[in-house]
Amino acid sequence: MALTKFAGAFLARPTLFIVGALAAAFTLACITAVSLYQMRLDALARARDAADNLSLILQRDIERNIEVYELSIQAVIDGVNDPGTLRLPSHIRQRVLFDRSTNAQDMGSLLVTNTAGDVIIDSRSVPPRKLNLGDRDYFRVQQQSADVGLFISKPFSPHLTKTDTSIGLSQRLTDSHGQFAGIVVGTLRLNYFHRLFDGMTLGDHGSITLVRVDGTVLMRRPYSQSDIGQSIAGVPAFKPLIQADQGSYIGTAALDGAQRLYSFKHIGRYPLIVVVGLATEDIYAEWKRRAWAIGSVVALLDILIVLMSVMFAKQFRKRLEMERQLHLLANTDSLTGVGTRRVLDSALDAEWRRASRNRQSLSALMVDADNFKNFNDHYGHATGDSALRTIARCIVENIRRPGDFVGRYGGEEFCVLLPNTDLRGAVQVAEKIRSAVLAAEQANFSNRCGRLSVSIGVAVFDGNAQPGDSPDQLVHMADQRLYEAKAAGRNTVVPQQEHSQLAVA
Repeated sequence: MALTKFAGAFLARPTLFIVGALAAAFTLACITAVSLYQMRLDALARARDAADNLSLILQRDIERNIEVYELSIQAVIDGVNDPGTLRLPSHIRQRVLFDRSTNAQDMGSLLVTNTAGDVIIDSRSVPPRKLNLGDRDYFRVQQQSADVGLFISKPFSPHLTKTDTSIGLSQRLTDSHGQFAGIVVGTLRLNYFHRLFDGMTLGDHGSITLVRVDGTVLMRRPYSQSDIGQSIAGVPAFKPLIQADQGSYIGTAALDGAQRLYSFKHIGRYPLIVVVGLATEDIYAEWKRRAWAIGSVVALLDILIVLMSVMFAKQFRKRLEMERQLHLLANTDSLTGVGTRRVLDSALDAEWRRASRNRQSLSALMVDADNFKNFNDHYGHATGDSALRTIARCIVENIRRPGDFVGRYGGEEFCVLLPNTDLRGAVQVAEKIRSAVLAAEQANFSNRCGRLSVSIGVAVFDGNAQPGDSPDQLVHMADQRLYEAKAAGRNTVVPQQEHSQLAVA
């Protein structure tokens, strides 16, 4: 029942169609927005996984190669510390100290120096090339500190080639007293990192950076010679790299200003960090294309839903207006504008039932134009119609409550229903109507007063229905009082007698 009432109320108000359509469009837009946001989060999560995997691959590759080179350096240290190895002929000592791994691609020379930095053993030449490495950072650091371990230098150009930018991996040599006795250093061409980074799939704006823990850039993709050796230690994007052994974050690159999702990992126990950056522009590129496509379709659907609802509401409003007009025509007397006889019967039945249920009084007035036949014959039907309209207007103007009703009973006769009105109140209303018609001063030669007048009969139902009582009896009693008013000389109000069966006097 409640659902039926709601549906009826909804259908009776076409504007609700537009409100419903707007709500549906808004809901669809919200669902789409949430879905697109989730797709964006998924794209970021996939990119983070990809960046983590790339950084892990690079970390393991770099760590393995540095470890191999470190083992070669340690083998040289062990050989140099063995007096028997040093007494071997130069060419045999060369084979003992340096294995074939030192000749791998991108591996430079393995060199042994004395305390002054002069090269005394050279993996590439017998006798050793005349070089002094005393000015290199990897020499000075080992010379000044006994517990550095494997030191990875800043990028430099070798003394001999001047072209292949390299880094040095050095370890300290000590004598039998624990004093500094020189270094063993191996050089690694940065081309190794260059080729390694170029083999990775990053997107159009991605980057890979190998940096020392002090912020010195050793290699970067996209490659620029001016970036190599720069320090980024002071930029905000570097701080997360030294706060944990691994992680990921979104930041702005210090070297090119691009926003990227960074995944970084420290290279084992070595003072190096590899950083993989996937540009947010690349991460969201596919998502943006899909978002535009989906968003455009949903926006178009929302617009269509709203437009169709507006059009439907307009058409439905027109239909309701037509139905209202038809209903008005069917229920309204076309001449006087009051209710028709059919509507009067329905209203009488409904008010009778309500009065019986609530034990309240219901009054009925029968109003009839005096000498109307003679009026019509003398003045014509057009003037007669005008007189009926005048009577109807006077009745309507004097029944002000929402429940009061007036209907055309037939011809020049009108019936007025006054719910919850006793006999005294009904007579007062009847007198107001009679006086209003007389005050209209429409001429009627056949009346003694010379003006249009009405006679009114009044009957009241007290709300206590007896067996055999019916609404028609109330109207019949009011009609009888009307005939008594006519017999009494017209232009008068005659109420029902106190002894009548339906009386409440």
